[in-house]
Amino acid sequence: MNQLAADDAQPTLADDLLIDAEDDLPPAPSPARGAGGLWLAGALMLVALNLRPALSSLGPILPDVIRDTGITAVGASILTTAPVLCLGLFGFMAPKIAARFGTERAIVLSLFVLAAGTALRGLFSFPGLMAGSIVAGAAIGIVGVLLPGLVKRDFPDRASLMTGVYTMALCAGAAGAAGSAVPFQQALGGSWPAALAVWAAPALFAALVWLPLMPRRGISAGVAGRKPSAFRVTGLWSDPLAWQVTLYMGLQSAVAYMVFGWMAPILRDRGLDPVAAGLVVSCSILVQVPAALVAPLLATRRPSQSVATVLLMGITIVGLLGMFHAPLGTVWLWSVLLGIGQGGNFAVALTIIVLRSCDAHVASHLSGMAQSVGYTLAATGPLAVGVLHQWSGGWEAVSVLFVSVCLAAALFGITAGRNRHVGAVVNQSS
Repeated sequence: MNQLAADDAQPTLADDLLIDAEDDLPPAPSPARGAGGLWLAGALMLVALNLRPALSSLGPILPDVIRDTGITAVGASILTTAPVLCLGLFGFMAPKIAARFGTERAIVLSLFVLAAGTALRGLFSFPGLMAGSIVAGAAIGIVGVLLPGLVKRDFPDRASLMTGVYTMALCAGAAGAAGSAVPFQQALGGSWPAALAVWAAPALFAALVWLPLMPRRGISAGVAGRKPSAFRVTGLWSDPLAWQVTLYMGLQSAVAYMVFGWMAPILRDRGLDPVAAGLVVSCSILVQVPAALVAPLLATRRPSQSVATVLLMGITIVGLLGMFHAPLGTVWLWSVLLGIGQGGNFAVALTIIVLRSCDAHVASHLSGMAQSVGYTLAATGPLAVGVLHQWSGGWEAVSVLFVSVCLAAALFGITAGRNRHVGAVVNQSS
C-alpha cells in the first residue's frame, strides 16, 4: 500500500501534459480535498462534456441546414470554420482573462456565454446560427485553455486519473452530440434549430454547478490578485522548431475539424442513413479516447517521436480513404482506424510540446503558441472543404485535400518529433 502511494506521488506523463496557463505566476492555492474536491472533480467533468457539442452537433444535420437556409457549400464551410477560428483567437487571450477575473470566475462566465451562444443557434435562422457559433467558439476557446491548468493545480497527486477522465469526458461530449444530433432533430419535429439549441441546457447546468466553487470576493482561487509574471520567455516565436511543433499541432487539428464538420455530410451523400452517418462519426470520436491514452506512452519509449507521428498519420490516411471510397458496409472499420489515428495524433502533439521544452515555463508558452496559432490554422480546413466541394461539385477533390493535409502534418511531425529543445530563453525578474 505504501509502495502504491509512493508510485502515485511520482511525476507522470500526465503531469507534464497538463500545461498550466498560470505557470509563470506565483504559487496557486492548495489542492481541493474531501467533499469539496469531489464536487470540483464532478464540475470539471461537466465542463469538459460541454467543450465539443457545439462543434460536433452541426455536421450530421449540415445538409438540412444548407437545404433550409439556401446557403452554398462555401457558406456552410464558413459556418463550420468560424467557431474553430475562435478557439485559437480567444484561447490566446484566456490567460489574460483569467489574470483579470480569476480562473474560476472566467470559467463560470464563459459557460454562461457558451449557453447563450448555443441557444442563439436556434434563433433567426442563418444569422443566429452564425452569431451563436462564433459566441460559443469564443467561450470554448477560453475554457479549453484554462481547464487543464486547473486540473493540474487542484489535483496534482491524481494527474493521471484526472487526465484520463477529462479526456474521456471531452470525447464523450463530442461523440454524444454527433450521434444524437439527428435523433434529437427527429424527436423535435424535424427542427434542426431546436436540435442545435438543446445543447445550451447542459452548458447552463454546468455553469450552475460551478457557481459554488467561485471564490469569495477578495479571496483568490485562481490567478486574480497575484503579482505579475516573474518569468519572461523570449526567442520562441523566431525559433524554427517551435514553428514546426505549431504546424504539426495545427495541421492535425485541421483534419479533426474537417471530420467534425464534413464527414457526416460526406457519408450521407454516399448513401448512408443520416442517423447512421452521425453514429459513425460518433464511434470514431469515442475510439480516440483509448488511442489518446496509449499513444503518448508508446511514443515516449524512444527519444524521437518522428516515427510515431508518421505511423499515426498513416493510420489516419487509411481510415479517411476507407470512409471516402470503400464499400459502405465496411465503414465502421474505417471509422475505428480514423479514431485511432486522430486520437493518437492529438495526444502525441501535446506530448511533443512538453518534450521539446526545457522547462515548464517554456512549455506553457509553447503550448499557447501551438494551440492559438494551431487552431487558427485548423480553421482553414473546414473552409477549404466547402470551397473545394462547391468548385468541384463532388467529394473526390475533397478526399485529395484530406490526404494532402495529412501528408503535410506528417512532414512537420517528423521535424517536430526530433529529440531536441526549442531555442527559447527564460528570464526571471528580480
